[in-house]
Amino acid sequence: MMSSNYTAIDSQNVSGSVPAAADPPGQVAVKFTESNLQTFPPSSSQGKISGASGPPRDADDSFSKPVSGSDEPQQSGWFRAFTIAAYKPYFDVDTSDVLERIKDSLLPFTGSFSEKTADKPDLYGPFWICSTLVFVAASIGTFITYIAHKLQNKEWNYDINLVTWSAGLFYGYSTIVPLCLFLVLKYFSAPSGLVQLLCLYGYSLFVFIPALCLSLVPWEIVRWVVAGVAGFMSATFVALNLKHHIASAGERWFLIVAAIFLLQLALALVLRVYLFNVTV
Repeated sequence: MMSSNYTAIDSQNVSGSVPAAADPPGQVAVKFTESNLQTFPPSSSQGKISGASGPPRDADDSFSKPVSGSDEPQQSGWFRAFTIAAYKPYFDVDTSDVLERIKDSLLPFTGSFSEKTADKPDLYGPFWICSTLVFVAASIGTFITYIAHKLQNKEWNYDINLVTWSAGLFYGYSTIVPLCLFLVLKYFSAPSGLVQLLCLYGYSLFVFIPALCLSLVPWEIVRWVVAGVAGFMSATFVALNLKHHIASAGERWFLIVAAIFLLQLALALVLRVYLFNVTV
């Protein structure tokens, strides 16, 4: 049963597919204004929620904005040198590129290494060359002393100083010498890229890896020959690749190239005395 207090809805103003009941006589009808609820999204915007797909105007967009001090490469000047993004391009090389540059380092008389790496010098190859030298030097030195002690029936103890000494020598030489050369060339108005110098000196040390392996030969004359050939190849590789660039430094360019050459030979001599000549 329907009470007489209920009112009916005007069927003429309600959209939909279901018709409303007819108005009984004597009843008051409630009329609704035209609505657009059947349209999605609504055509008009009301309040702070608009029909567009973007966020509200007063929404918190702090996550969409870069935060100051984040890892994004926003720093400039010297601050950028302390970010990972500053060194990422120098490790973006393929294996074929590294092998090609190693081959060039073993052919020192071509002198084309600097031209090939001028646009894209890398630090990946020099880092792993120095790391390999540290491992090979420590391993061979440890192996020689171990065998020598066993043959003489002596007690053998591992010498950790061989690792630290090798790491300091190779990492220090491949970093400090290019840095000093960078400052010298800048003083003589013949500046060169620091990364390119680090790349050149890093690859120049590769020839000492097979040389260290040949130091296992027990004959002293062979060790001297191996150390001398390796030092000459490394020194020639560096000197010829820097010759044309240093020639613009003026009349003293020959002295700079000679110093570079002799410094590489000195490195080979140090390796011969301390690493190629491991004794009990």
